[in-house]
Amino acid sequence: ALVFLGALFLLDIGIALIACLFVAAVLVASFLLHGALRGMTKDTAAVAARRGGLIAAAIAGTDTLRAFNGQGYLRKLWRAETETMERLRKTAAGRQNLAQSTIQVAQGLLTVAVISVGAILVVKGKFDVGALIGANILAARALSPIARVAALMQEFAKADQALDGLRELARLPQEKTQGAALSQYRGGLEFRDLGFAFAGQPVPLFESFSLKLDPGSILVVAGGNGTGKTTLARMIVGLVEPRRGQILADGVDLQQFVPEWWRKQVIYLPQEPRLLAGTLRDNIAMARPDLDDATLNRLIAASGLRKFIDQSPGGLDAPVVNNGEGLALGIRRRVALARALATGGMLAVFDEPTEGMDAEGSTQVYAVMNDLSRRGATVIAFSHDANILRGAQVVVNLDVKPTPAVLSTKTGAVGAPAGPPGAHAPKLVDPAASLAPGLKSGRPSPPGGDAA
Repeated sequence: ALVFLGALFLLDIGIALIACLFVAAVLVASFLLHGALRGMTKDTAAVAARRGGLIAAAIAGTDTLRAFNGQGYLRKLWRAETETMERLRKTAAGRQNLAQSTIQVAQGLLTVAVISVGAILVVKGKFDVGALIGANILAARALSPIARVAALMQEFAKADQALDGLRELARLPQEKTQGAALSQYRGGLEFRDLGFAFAGQPVPLFESFSLKLDPGSILVVAGGNGTGKTTLARMIVGLVEPRRGQILADGVDLQQFVPEWWRKQVIYLPQEPRLLAGTLRDNIAMARPDLDDATLNRLIAASGLRKFIDQSPGGLDAPVVNNGEGLALGIRRRVALARALATGGMLAVFDEPTEGMDAEGSTQVYAVMNDLSRRGATVIAFSHDANILRGAQVVVNLDVKPTPAVLSTKTGAVGAPAGPPGAHAPKLVDPAASLAPGLKSGRPSPPGGDAA
């Protein structure tokens, strides 16, 4: 466009200025259209995402919709989102058509203006007919690239939307790939003046929490919903950073470690056992892809999956879809338990391990915890299960705010805030009792006997 405008200036400044005026007008209109279409494209993408969510909800919650006659409710939401999307699309198409019509009008008016001014110059003898025709062609060529850009503004808006998504992805915090690693982690863990509060939350979940666990200790963390149990579990695994204080593993701050190395030291069973697309084998061996068959079978037996896998047509190669939601909660939790045990770490973090389990599954979890305790691993369970509470050496009560109460089942309250003896202790069953041999102590049992 600049080349053609430069040639016009050589022919006649007046005609060149007219062409510049039209080019500038079309450019301004194009940028205004781009701004409008960009916002509409963003809104359309948001509506499409909500419609996709409705489809996913309908597929995953078919029984809920039928049981509670929710078809009408879902249909109303679907119609509202569809109407919104159609309105946005029609508005965008209307504006795009208006822009194209405006460009065509501008091209026509430019031709009229150039010929009119050129004709006056021809009459005055300053121009000949050939120069007039050439000026008209140059003016049209100068406007043509700008017109094509304006016609593609909707595509540019879509590209901007995709680029914004990439920028948001790039802004996600990335874990470091370098750091420290211990030659051997023994299982020691210490919370030092730990505190955490969600952004914008005036009251912290907990603060000034300090506790030291020797290797082989058994800690149970209790507390109501929303008191921070899962947050603390994720903090130990390194998925959440504390707002204040430190977590130390064998005396070294967790933030010094390479996250990949640290998670190989932790046996982590999350509260919500999410599985990934693939097969049962893929999910169990996720942390250790080189898992041999003997170890895999041992993990299957330890987690209580043997019966389910033997009765499943696909066995270990049975596909897992939709995060495993087609499987019963107890089965998903067993798969997650086997996946956690694959690391063979010296620190076990169980978040509500018996939730959704039947009696057989719960017994299997107790056996796993006993086995970990016998081999000297540190066990941290976030649970209200009375059987697990019986085996605890230390109990932390997150219901006590802001500083959690710490109860030693051997020596009484050792870390509770000031107050009458036992005032902050959670209500426990007899701490001297044990759910099964071995869970009373974090030290290995003597040969042929139970742990003391």
